[in-house]
Amino acid sequence: MVVRNELTDDETDRIFRALADATRRDIVTRVLRQEQSVSALAGHYAMSFAAVQKHVAVLERASLVTKQRRGREQVVHAEMSTLHRAARLLESYEELWHGRARRIDDLLAEEVPPGGRGAE
Repeated sequence: MVVRNELTDDETDRIFRALADATRRDIVTRVLRQEQSVSALAGHYAMSFAAVQKHVAVLERASLVTKQRRGREQVVHAEMSTLHRAARLLESYEELWHGRARRIDDLLAEEVPPGGRGAE
C-alpha cells in the first residue's frame, strides 16, 4: 500500500518540524479554541514577546496559522485545512500499519500442514 500524501515533502517537513516544539503545539491548541492576538498569546509563556512572534512565524510558514491585522494587533487563527491534510497523512500511515498487522496475523493463523515446516 502506498501512502497518499496531499502535501509535498517540503510542506510535510515544515508542518511536523513546527509541531515538534511544545510551545508551538500549545499555540496551535490555543488558537484552535479561539483566535488570539500575538500579545495575548505572549502572556501565556515565560518568554519574550519577540520569542512568541518567532514561534508564530514558524507556524505561519508551515501554514498551520494565519495572522490578520486588526488595528494595532495581529490576530492569529488556526488554519484548519492544513491540519486536516496533516491528519489525513497520519491516517494513511495508520491504515498502512493496520494492513501490515492484519497480514502478519493471517500468516500466523495459517495452519502448518502435517510434515510441513520443521519436518526434515
